[in-house]
Amino acid sequence: MGGEIVANIKQQIKRNKTNEKRRLHNASFKSSVKSAIKAVERAVAANEKEKAIEALSFAHKKLDKGLAKGIYHQNFVARHKSSLATKVNTL
Repeated sequence: MGGEIVANIKQQIKRNKTNEKRRLHNASFKSSVKSAIKAVERAVAANEKEKAIEALSFAHKKLDKGLAKGIYHQNFVARHKSSLATKVNTL
């Protein structure tokens, strides 16, 4: 009643194990991207242009890596890179 269904097939047991590993890895990666984005926003809020540019570069790198690994959709990455760049350019 509401519990997990455990696979009986050996290959599916292996697949579930790798899926769980990837899920945890992706969650960790997404968290680090959110932190990178927040670092840019904090630098913009504090009016620190040098710090903001540095943080923006790191955030772009993280977003591009997420796209390459298939963690994020292309539009998600483009939208975030664009909005962050716009915020930094207003300084």
